Amino acid sequence: MNYELAKSLSGHDRDQIYLIWKKEGRFAYLVDGKAHTLANPKKKNEKHYQAVKHIPEHIILRLNENGPLSDDAVRGAIKAYERSINK
Repeated sequence: MNYELAKSLSGHDRDQIYLIWKKEGRFAYLVDGKAHTLANPKKKNEKHYQAVKHIPEHIILRLNENGPLSDDAVRGAIKAYERSINK
């Protein structure tokens, strides 16, 4: 599957990193594995988030391992991405 990460640009969650779970028109459903799980994604207008252009390969591999996507895998991938940009 082709995964995308997004950074929130506005709201109380500004600068938060999410995984784009699915897109519908100008809205995306974002998950972080904690407050916004796969069962309860956050609906956000495309104007209010920015897609991350480059995701390191090890993060994509992490999301693809262990079969179906889980909240634990999402949390781990977001944490790994945040560590990679904060070096």
